[in-house]
Amino acid sequence: MTGSLTWQQLRDLKTSELTQAGDTWHEVSGRSASDRAQVDRAMSAKLRETQESDSAEAALGRLQRLSRNFQYVQTECGLVRTALNGLAGDLVDPQNQLKQALEDAASLNFTVHEDGSVSYPAVKVDDLTGAKQEAPGGSSTGSTRLPLDPPGLGPPGQQSLYPGYPGFRPVNPNAEKAQDVADRIARAVRSAREIDARYAKTLNGLRAEKGLDVTAATLKDVFRDTADVRSAADMHLAEGVPRDKDPAERKKWWDGLTDEQRQEYLKIAPDLIGGLDGIPAVTRDEANRNYLPVLIEDLARQGGDEAKTKLDALRMIQEKLGESSRPPMFLLGIGDEGNGRAIVSYGNPDASRHVAAYVPGLGTKLDGEFVDDTMKRAQDTALGAKEVDPSSAAIIWLGYDAPQHADVMSKGDAQRGAPAYNEFMAGLSATNANEDPHVTAIGHSYGSLTVGTAAKESGGIPGVDDVILLGSPGVDAQKATELGVGKDHVFVGAADNDPVTHLPTKGESALAAPAWALGGPEWVRRANDLFDVGDDDLYFGKDPASEAFGAQRFEVDDGPRAVLEAGKFDAHSQYFDPELDDVSALNVAKIVGGRPEDIVREEYR
Repeated sequence: MTGSLTWQQLRDLKTSELTQAGDTWHEVSGRSASDRAQVDRAMSAKLRETQESDSAEAALGRLQRLSRNFQYVQTECGLVRTALNGLAGDLVDPQNQLKQALEDAASLNFTVHEDGSVSYPAVKVDDLTGAKQEAPGGSSTGSTRLPLDPPGLGPPGQQSLYPGYPGFRPVNPNAEKAQDVADRIARAVRSAREIDARYAKTLNGLRAEKGLDVTAATLKDVFRDTADVRSAADMHLAEGVPRDKDPAERKKWWDGLTDEQRQEYLKIAPDLIGGLDGIPAVTRDEANRNYLPVLIEDLARQGGDEAKTKLDALRMIQEKLGESSRPPMFLLGIGDEGNGRAIVSYGNPDASRHVAAYVPGLGTKLDGEFVDDTMKRAQDTALGAKEVDPSSAAIIWLGYDAPQHADVMSKGDAQRGAPAYNEFMAGLSATNANEDPHVTAIGHSYGSLTVGTAAKESGGIPGVDDVILLGSPGVDAQKATELGVGKDHVFVGAADNDPVTHLPTKGESALAAPAWALGGPEWVRRANDLFDVGDDDLYFGKDPASEAFGAQRFEVDDGPRAVLEAGKFDAHSQYFDPELDDVSALNVAKIVGGRPEDIVREEYR
């Protein structure tokens, strides 16, 4: 019906009939899911427990085939339901536009014809001499193009109705109004036809061959079908997501959806909710696991070194998700924007009484090092905190672009990342099931500046009780009290052999610029000469480990002396590792686990 959709059909369309049809398809999908569960959990499981023979194996093979059939029917019928709901939702706007145009036509005593043209009556108008003249009625055909002739000019050679004024004729004021109505009708019908055609193509693609026999290849086609439905129903699904609301309102929205609506997002548009702060962690995890293969496939098609770096990292994360993990992993966010995005929690942050969210720093991006090393820091923190209180979880939050080289560090990346971090933390507060969870913000290296910037925003970091700064080059603050949690709740770990915690002020660093640019041992010598020894100002403000800053400094291992090697310093990277710095790791664990009074303290610089 796509090509012949008329304005009358659009006017009379009952979109509720489409959604009712979708509900029927959903019932079939639900029955298929139930039947599949019966086959898998009752029939197949019972057969495995009680029978061991060739005939039993053959029967199991047939049951597995039946299970695949039910799985296919469940998924495809669910996709039909989503497509029908999307069609109904997308047709609402053009239908409303058409109805408004028809109402305007009726109020003006215009006639809308079968082909969508609009006729208007003749009226008396004043001519140029002030005399009454009849402006004839006429008909307007809808078009989205602008008229070539300006109002009031007749076709060439037309006899003037105004003697002495060649080329002019009386203008019927209804002509312009009728043209507007006709154009609106034409636009509404055209929009509806485009929507109808898009969904018709998608629905036709969901047809199954006769004599259904679902193979592995058939199941793989489900992926393509899902993508097609997502493409067709994108507007329908995206319109419902409250992206402009705060995390608490988003949680309320999600809680108010039916199970069927939630499944639509999880199966068809997981990327719309996987990174949405305020959505429960278990849901985000499922959505991002569903979205991860799609993202991997997209990156595989892109090519190039940057895409390959992210692609390799995503495949490593996918592999880790398929293995057992202690604590269990929750994938709270994933993306390829910027230098890459990944938010991983070790332990369920919604169920835990103690939750930490760690922001990594200089040089961090979505690559193999992030998966093997940076994610392990969060895991080590979670394991340590669980020794203090079993109800603990720790998160690695790569939700911003950290600077990749020390010589390009500025406050800009932290200022852009801080609002996103605060929104994420507000989401944790909205979804945590405990009445008053204990939340810790951890910033390492440049990430400490991001945490400090977030803490200085209006209202501070939502829900945060304690702040830990590790290997910090400064947090753009002069006092710990500026971070919004009280100086007794700001904790600092700074290894004496960590050069980042001695970065000179910008004025001092300018003197070292030539050596910095050269790199190598010469830079180390010059930088050591300019370390902020005897002073308490760093690159981004007051030294958090100084007495003037006023935080709680805890003991860490000094680490090996600084040797520049590929831009890394061992003493800067071991704060979380219980094997390399058990003192620091234990102190961090005690703070995250809710027993900060037990930390081992260290004197101020």
